[in-house]
Amino acid sequence: MSLIISEKDKEILRETAKEQMEFAQSQTNQKKVKEWYLHNACKGERPLIHLELDTFEQEVLPLFMKCEGKDAREIERQLYKNFLNAKLFEDDKVVPDYFGVPYETWFTLFGINVHVEKSKEADSVGHHFVEVLGDLEEDYEKIGKTDFGVKKEESEKKADELREIFQDILPVKMKMDALYSVPTQMLVHIMSMENMMFNMYDYPELFKKMMDTIAEDTLAYYRYLEKEQVILPTTAFEWVGQGSAAFNNELPGEEELKKRPFTTKDVWGFMDSQETVGISPAMYEEFIYPCYKKISEQYGLLSYGCCEPVDPIWDNCISKFENLRKVSISPWCNEEVMGERLRGTNVIFHRKPSPNYLGVGDTLDEEAFRAHIRKSILAARGCEMEITQRDVYTINHDLKKAHRYVEIIREEIENNWR
Repeated sequence: MSLIISEKDKEILRETAKEQMEFAQSQTNQKKVKEWYLHNACKGERPLIHLELDTFEQEVLPLFMKCEGKDAREIERQLYKNFLNAKLFEDDKVVPDYFGVPYETWFTLFGINVHVEKSKEADSVGHHFVEVLGDLEEDYEKIGKTDFGVKKEESEKKADELREIFQDILPVKMKMDALYSVPTQMLVHIMSMENMMFNMYDYPELFKKMMDTIAEDTLAYYRYLEKEQVILPTTAFEWVGQGSAAFNNELPGEEELKKRPFTTKDVWGFMDSQETVGISPAMYEEFIYPCYKKISEQYGLLSYGCCEPVDPIWDNCISKFENLRKVSISPWCNEEVMGERLRGTNVIFHRKPSPNYLGVGDTLDEEAFRAHIRKSILAARGCEMEITQRDVYTINHDLKKAHRYVEIIREEIENNWR
């Protein structure tokens, strides 16, 4: 299906593309690019900062967007998300010198479509996943063939249409972010958290069989992506998940892609298992880790974790991922313990501060936040540190508060790092 964009909206998009390119070519942005390469090689001089816009973009993007058509507004949205951090918050998110178009892919675990019941309350993010798998012994026959694919021609057609719009203002290219695999999240979406936990206890061997099937289906999906030649470099502006960038010189880049098709071992991967925080480290090791290990071995570099605390499962499981480069240090994680574990290693201490300081209340409690972020900085001294502020659903329409938030992190780094 072709993009439907009016001439008026095309002109707006071109002007916005010019603004992105101006930020991308700025000396400030070029300096940040160099810092990201050093950082991901564990040779950085300071922690890098990213205030993730995604969860509160509804308070920011309407201030800037001008397009009227649906297709145009979606492109305009992405353009602004490429550079608004640099314009408004002055964090370390870098601005790409192109507009990236990903290949649209799908992966439907066991052929089971996910059904979501959303809250009817206004502005609520509440939702419930309708379970399909209940008692695993009774419902195992519902586990069918996993369906996956890619809309290759449609994705490339979209890129061609965008090239006609942006002309020589902003290059357009196909891109791929880190390969993303979250088996326990997919399970909860079709089984529910409660059923997942009960089935581990009631039918341990069936549960392990199911987890191994997930791993094998994921590997089959990866082989398919390789065959379709849609595995693309993750060495620069691509995203690694969790608000982090891919910059590195270890994985093969654009020049190598001209010589041969890529495999999954040429790129970044991302995994997490937030849904298993309610089980013991021993159960994670027995029921979850084998599946995750099998999938993780497919990647060149790995970033692991979201909101789950990784310290309880670090020694016996997570530390054994041989390609691990970043690990999430969430608000529920013992950051002092993880600082000890990561100090002097080539695994990045990827800190996710509590969102409450920025996202709750009309005013920023600067002293409380300073204490919070200072504690993290001190815990991570001697590590390679990255700070991504995620899960802020409102800034109470106060852009200055968000800018000040980033500024305080910089001040605390200046005063307490190294």
